[in-house]
Amino acid sequence: MSSTPPAPAARPSTQRASDRFIAYVHQLCASNRTRAELRRGLGLPVDRCNYLHRYLVPFLAQAHGERITREQRRAYYAVAALIAARPRAVRDAEPAGWHEGRPPQNWFARANLGACLGHAAANGVLKARSAEDVLHLMCRQSAENIHPGLPALTRQLANGGVAVDWAVLLEDLARWDRDRDRIATRWLESYFRVLHAEDPVDLTASNALNDSTEENES
Repeated sequence: MSSTPPAPAARPSTQRASDRFIAYVHQLCASNRTRAELRRGLGLPVDRCNYLHRYLVPFLAQAHGERITREQRRAYYAVAALIAARPRAVRDAEPAGWHEGRPPQNWFARANLGACLGHAAANGVLKARSAEDVLHLMCRQSAENIHPGLPALTRQLANGGVAVDWAVLLEDLARWDRDRDRIATRWLESYFRVLHAEDPVDLTASNALNDSTEENES
């Protein structure tokens, strides 16, 4: 008999839906069986993620009702599968700028995927040329084409000690096709800022472009 998924937490007024979702998925992943079922959605479109619906539909119905778009739903399913697929040794790793489980207060100071690739290049996890090529390729792709490459990339980052801020990735993916140029610019800018910073680990300040960017919808 299958276990009943935990009920999504009631919505706190001060927490973003993306952060609530990440906390919910971490709670789900406490069960080995659930984690394995979520992992089956790696790189797949929602209509091929049959094992994920029983866990994710309750949260999405509570957070979005009928307003969720196809692009948003794909982002939620993709990130849930990516979290479930993290290597065991790095499951407790914190993204850059976090402190004892708390993210930077400024949303735009949190590490996006470009910043993660910058940390990977700065720390020798990836060659700078390779990291930049990967980033430029992703920035040219549609959301449909960007998803299949995320499992291998995020695993490579994790194995190199670079933790992804899943809430940031979720919001970026959820808006990718509608706001790709703005998000891609932020990823590229963050990559070069981190790569050339004197102390990339302590790079948590945002800049004027990011602060003026319209807040992402998760």
